[in-house]
Amino acid sequence: MLPEPYRLHHRADFSRTVRRGQRIGRRDLVVHVLTHGYDGIVDVNGRHGDPAEKLVRVGGPRFGLIVSKAVGNAVIRHRVARRLRHMCLEIVPELPADVDVVIRALPGAAAASSEDLLRQLRTALRKLGVGAAAVGPA
Repeated sequence: MLPEPYRLHHRADFSRTVRRGQRIGRRDLVVHVLTHGYDGIVDVNGRHGDPAEKLVRVGGPRFGLIVSKAVGNAVIRHRVARRLRHMCLEIVPELPADVDVVIRALPGAAAASSEDLLRQLRTALRKLGVGAAAVGPA
């Protein structure tokens, strides 16, 4: 289970990360990353957001998952979500504390192995420049 400080809960947090963050697609995942600066929101492209949207950060990086019905039935979607949550917990120490990550599972994620999904996630994060040195090779 992913502890509370590492989870995105609110729709506004998800939409802010997807809208303002940087995105990269892999075969079975789409990863969105938004980095928050100390003087307001700063995305990975260096654009400053609205100062009224400053966030109080507790814990480390925050993760959100999107697993739609296109991935499969409820049993398969929950299995994919559990695997992704486990991967998020594994990479928490490798990421800076001021990032929000939204992971959208594509239909192929249902058949992909956990190792393959983790490799795709690490590759995506490295290409997005988040914790590139700590994430290591994929």
